[in-house]
Amino acid sequence: MLKELTKAEEQIMLILWEMGEALVKDVIEKMDEPKPAYNTVSTVIRVLEGKGFVNHKAIGNTHIYFPIVAEADYKRFALNKVMNNYFENSYESLVSFLVKDKKMNTDELDEIIKLAEKLKKT
Repeated sequence: MLKELTKAEEQIMLILWEMGEALVKDVIEKMDEPKPAYNTVSTVIRVLEGKGFVNHKAIGNTHIYFPIVAEADYKRFALNKVMNNYFENSYESLVSFLVKDKKMNTDELDEIIKLAEKLKKT
């Protein structure tokens, strides 16, 4: 069962999903300024390991970290949480929100309709 990520955990996971695997110093290099301390990032990665999102392989004293939860799986989990909490599990409510609040243009709406029709056929 997936758990919700904190902002810091999510930031690190996005980097690991992009890189595939990385040392702590590699993750820090990809982060925006001001860069967090090495120990901070190392601690967050160990928390992610405890939550079952990350694993590592040890080469001597060095740990190379890699994601064991697919990005698509977490996206699905996060979207389901948003849908349940904010849109009463109604995609109609979601699309209505996007159209009204985000001022979605007709081309973007047409793309969603085309995608929905395509998915209906499969």
